[in-house]
Amino acid sequence: MARTGSITQTNHRMGYTQRTLVACLALLCLGACSAIRNPPPKDPDDLADYKAANDPYEPLNRKMFSLNMWAYHKALRPVGKFWQKNVPQPIRSSISTLNETWRQPAVFFSDVGAGKPRLAGDSFMRYVINMSLGVAGFFDVASLVGYKQHETDPGMVMALWGIKPGPYLFLPGIGPSNFRDSIGYAIGQGLTPINYVPRGYGLISFNWGYNILGTFNIFADSTDQLDQLEHQSLDPYAFLRSAWQQQRQSQIDALKADHRATTPDWY
Repeated sequence: MARTGSITQTNHRMGYTQRTLVACLALLCLGACSAIRNPPPKDPDDLADYKAANDPYEPLNRKMFSLNMWAYHKALRPVGKFWQKNVPQPIRSSISTLNETWRQPAVFFSDVGAGKPRLAGDSFMRYVINMSLGVAGFFDVASLVGYKQHETDPGMVMALWGIKPGPYLFLPGIGPSNFRDSIGYAIGQGLTPINYVPRGYGLISFNWGYNILGTFNIFADSTDQLDQLEHQSLDPYAFLRSAWQQQRQSQIDALKADHRATTPDWY
């Protein structure tokens, strides 16, 4: 389960326009390609497995998975291995902290939507502290004073609101998802201020660098997990689907069960 965490975090690292467009095109493709779908089996045991997988678009999803892995082997894996070998770990950690800090407002608004004031307070303070004392997000000073990183996103919030996930999807460039989380992903990108940087003062260049370096960093951290997924699984696609669905449900359950007091533990 843990080794899939780095894989699924790629959802946060590309530009808003590009990845939202990919998600929208994939959803339109599903509507136009309803024939690329596994019909429900008639055998009761097979039907139970079909419902548990929640993957009626499996033929199309497998094609998207194969496309993703082709791009991984041709370009992304070599880049990730180069980055892993040549960039010192402290620099990679700073880039990870930068990416996490600059998308913290989306986490804050998700915490508010989930009705979790303690988490919202933590995410707000993480943003303020790391953007100031952490030098615009390069250093995770907030964790040193009790405000630990956590992940909350609009898809998890919609799950708490009772919105069903819909069928499983594998979106090229994004990875495992479903109808609800695809919409939540687009909302999350809309809540991330870096996606609205104005022209001038080098901010556009910073935005490009922020996304490119973040993507390199993700694949540097994920290549070992992806290699294990391919080499140790008889069916990497099915394994990733099951692991992601279980991990996602675990995240939602943990968010729902978080009833901590609003003051931090160290107060």
